[in-house]
Amino acid sequence: MISTRPARTGAAQRLATLAETALGGPLPVRLRTWDGTEYGPSDGPVIVVRSRRALRRLLWQPGELGLAQAYVTGEVDIEGDLADGLRAMWSAAREHGLRPPRLTLGDRARAAGTAARLGAVGLPLAPPASQARLRGALHTKLRDRAAISHHYDLSNAFYRMLLDETMAYSCGYWASDAAEFTSADAQRAKLELICRKLALVPGSRLLDIGCGWGSLSLYAAERYKARVTAVTLAREQAAHVREQVRERGLEDRVDVVCQDYRDIAGGGYDAVATIEMGEHVGDAEYPAFTDTLHRLVRPLGRVLVQQMSRGATAPGGGAFIEAYIAPDMHMRPLGETVELLERAGLEVSSVESLREHYVRTVAAWHRTLEERWSGIVGLVGEETARVWRLYLTGGGLAFEERRMGVDQILSVRPAATGQSEVPATPEDWYRGLDQL
Repeated sequence: MISTRPARTGAAQRLATLAETALGGPLPVRLRTWDGTEYGPSDGPVIVVRSRRALRRLLWQPGELGLAQAYVTGEVDIEGDLADGLRAMWSAAREHGLRPPRLTLGDRARAAGTAARLGAVGLPLAPPASQARLRGALHTKLRDRAAISHHYDLSNAFYRMLLDETMAYSCGYWASDAAEFTSADAQRAKLELICRKLALVPGSRLLDIGCGWGSLSLYAAERYKARVTAVTLAREQAAHVREQVRERGLEDRVDVVCQDYRDIAGGGYDAVATIEMGEHVGDAEYPAFTDTLHRLVRPLGRVLVQQMSRGATAPGGGAFIEAYIAPDMHMRPLGETVELLERAGLEVSSVESLREHYVRTVAAWHRTLEERWSGIVGLVGEETARVWRLYLTGGGLAFEERRMGVDQILSVRPAATGQSEVPATPEDWYRGLDQL
């Protein structure tokens, strides 16, 4: 790759020098700055720095969070397709083995000097309005409610625009590659698969912890005639599920409760499901969470956990995700979750990876976001829409490149004598999912 230098030393070249010091290697992208100068490989993605404010953010908040702040405010953009740009940047970083070195005082002084020459020195800028602002000790009930509200109470109207008619906000199950097999079909296949794994029958008592907008609760009540307790911390979600219960005439089968999982009383449920809720529990709190799952399900009852996983180096998903999407979240390697479930007294009988299913699920959401961009901007504002564009693009690539995973983990509370009554060859779980 050939680097093209401008005739004069402009902002682009000055910034590139700083970036190469911070990266510890060659700049894998081309920079275009507010003064019209460019620097970097001519065949790489183009990062457009529209304002000195972006540099000011990075001086005070170097790394991923500062870049995310500059992106969501429009101070920085990627020319062309955002996914292609991020993919190229990460590919170049892996190829060249770029690892940010420890910056010395001299490095920091030179960065400050460059910023001063570019007119970007000043007090820290306020974080964008879309960034979470949580208070209190980690994973107290009050803070957890605020964290959940930040993401899930954005507005039901927004999620209706983004999601399909099932209102399922979790990984679908793409049981067919046919062009006519839609995102809604994949979600229904996922809901059916969960109900089969949980062995639901008419009258089964199902506890749905973190029920979202009620896709599983409503499906289990309608198709399997189960008696469901749907639990969520998000008030907007609870209101939506209650409305759907009334519209579908399911008042005698679905009870919607807006509460913390730690406040769930009783027990003896035939089945417990928690679909992509465990990421919000917290690392230190997860053993107590698995103990709660064991307490709530009856002997021979089944527990299904669908949950995202990540390596130990980035358990929270990164600075952007933690600040804008899922504050205080924690993801662990799959094996650690299995160990914690078994330590609680549950026997894990089936683990199924859905990682590549999530690539397709997120792609469907992203297509909808772009197709309905003007309407979504009108509803939530451009800054929040850009947060979601970055979130869905980055998340899809994380699953594509195996930096994140998602799995369905089925476990059972064995009887005192050891029986589990889980079928040895559960082929019926998958039969006809593509025909729903």
